[in-house]
Amino acid sequence: MRPSHLRALPRALALAAAAALLGCPPPDQGQPVSTGLGGQADKIAADRGLTPDDVAAALKTYMPSGRLDDHVMFASSGHAGQVLVIGLPSMRLLRSIAVFTPEPWQGYGVGGKESMEVLAGGASDGKQLTWGDTHHPSLSETNGSYDGQFLFIGDKANARVAVIDLRDFETKQIVKNPLATSDHGGAFVTPDTEWVIEGGQYAAPLGQGTYADIAEYDAKYRGYVTFWKFDRARGRIDVERSFGMELPPYWQDLADAGKGVSDGWIFMNSFNAERATGGVEQGKPPFEAGASQRDMDYLHIINLKKAAEVVARRGVKINGFTTIPLQASIEEGLLFFAPEPKSPHGVDVTPGGEYAVVSGKLDPHVTIYSTKKLFEAAAKGSSNKDPYGVPILDFDAVVEAQVELGLGPLHTQFDDKGYAYTSLFLDTAVARWTLGGPYADKHKTTPWTLVTKTPVQYNIGHLSTVEGDSATPGGGWLVAMNKWSIDRFFTTGPLLPQNFQLVDISAPGEVMPVVYDLPIGVGEPHYAQIIRADRLKPWEVYPEVGWNPMTGKVDPNATAKGKERVERRDGVVEIWSTVVRSHFTPEHVKVRQGDKVIWHLTSLERARDATHGFCIGGYNINLSLEPGEYASFEFVADKPGVYQFYCTEFCSALHLEMVGYLMVEPAGANK
Repeated sequence: MRPSHLRALPRALALAAAAALLGCPPPDQGQPVSTGLGGQADKIAADRGLTPDDVAAALKTYMPSGRLDDHVMFASSGHAGQVLVIGLPSMRLLRSIAVFTPEPWQGYGVGGKESMEVLAGGASDGKQLTWGDTHHPSLSETNGSYDGQFLFIGDKANARVAVIDLRDFETKQIVKNPLATSDHGGAFVTPDTEWVIEGGQYAAPLGQGTYADIAEYDAKYRGYVTFWKFDRARGRIDVERSFGMELPPYWQDLADAGKGVSDGWIFMNSFNAERATGGVEQGKPPFEAGASQRDMDYLHIINLKKAAEVVARRGVKINGFTTIPLQASIEEGLLFFAPEPKSPHGVDVTPGGEYAVVSGKLDPHVTIYSTKKLFEAAAKGSSNKDPYGVPILDFDAVVEAQVELGLGPLHTQFDDKGYAYTSLFLDTAVARWTLGGPYADKHKTTPWTLVTKTPVQYNIGHLSTVEGDSATPGGGWLVAMNKWSIDRFFTTGPLLPQNFQLVDISAPGEVMPVVYDLPIGVGEPHYAQIIRADRLKPWEVYPEVGWNPMTGKVDPNATAKGKERVERRDGVVEIWSTVVRSHFTPEHVKVRQGDKVIWHLTSLERARDATHGFCIGGYNINLSLEPGEYASFEFVADKPGVYQFYCTEFCSALHLEMVGYLMVEPAGANK
């Protein structure tokens, strides 16, 4: 039963919703719920102790078998290193996309040559990394609206960005940032996905592997932001056309791209303007205290359009990566600061780009900056500068409004009705408030005003509304991404899942109930984006037999039926296999200990969902072969013996018979 402190839908609304969806007249409000099903539904509700609000919530989220969700949410999975795909409003987990962490079900990073090469692209100074801390997925955009073609996500732990193709929901590229070891503000895209923004986090000497003692913090430590150039035709980041910007050693955080009237600009918040360096072991104030002394930190305002022109003549190489030095950014008018409430953790641009909303974790207000005022102030310049010479704009000259929401504001999203929604970490609630300016005509109430707060469970971090950070936000749903779950689910030991709660925001005003709880037990998710399902156009099978998902075409080594073979040359055995229900061809492969084995597999299947697996026990190899897919792997047969290879996907009635033998003759045998 829902806790009493949760806001409940009025009984009349719940009963009317139940009656309408069940095709029967609404019952008398003084009587028990009547469903028109002969009392069976009433008995079930009574036996389970369900209230009318519970019934209404169930009706809003229930999806009958075979009915598809209207929206799809892409959520980070935190230190699981992957992306979660969740349907709305059912809140069903549809898929986990393998990104930074090997994942055997998808055959990702466990032997397959193609996926191993993707993971290798994210190596750090030659060291293979097998996990990531995913934080901020970002859907590709056209004219500021999600287009459903690509998804990008950052890895905070290792300063990496990945590219996912949403035709097959597979990771195609991982790039490692040469400037830093870790980051936080990745990934965010510009309105036409020309650039993928990766903000920094903790200041350090620029260039991974560069050393300077922390006593030299002010002089040798720096912040940064990176702009990765995206080649949409290739579906890849073009590293050679990408660049970074050196920034003062504040701790840069999340970013958002301008859109509409602010297109071409980037807004990024920061904290630790104090430049605190910690050192509790030496009796110094800890970071959490030292980095929270000032009343204000700095909102970074960056002219990306101009920076993309300046980099050709002012860029220098740091660790082999083109970077605009801080002094060049100041001289060229690329970078400005505006004071922002201390310890901010989010900057969000309104759908038309007129305002940038900032929340300071230690300030109960959201602060709304007019982008027009920011640009006008930047054009005039400022004699007030930070210790590194960056102009600081006057706070009162650039702020449009402040709205008091509650304790611990973090992140803001928008809807199609002129409302904004902000997560309140300490209040453990979602706040709905009204935008002003051109948005006031939509909600027709007092602008820049708190409307209501809905409690969530518990300590909400990020939140997401339907296409809520695009130029064309939708409405209807909001997902609260809560850090604690405590009493929400069965206790599975001290480590508890996080809790995604679905909030119904379809009605204006104060009605904004929680209607579903979804445990996330695979990591600590941080952020999500929700897209209309009809914008996604995924393949049902690969376009042609022998399709290589990494190259986007039929592979030269794809094998046609009847062309299967084994070829041997000095120390190398190469196999061309086909896969189809319910057998591999060939079924017997014999090699010698020490041989290098190169194995090509082609799925001949054309039926939807006819996926096969291919594994060799003892050699750490497992592939997933979707219909029409080509895959390959290489290994050295260094262990003699007989090894079965078999299909790991239950593909047919004769699935167990889909097997073969790899025979590795001991070295020196038959000689």
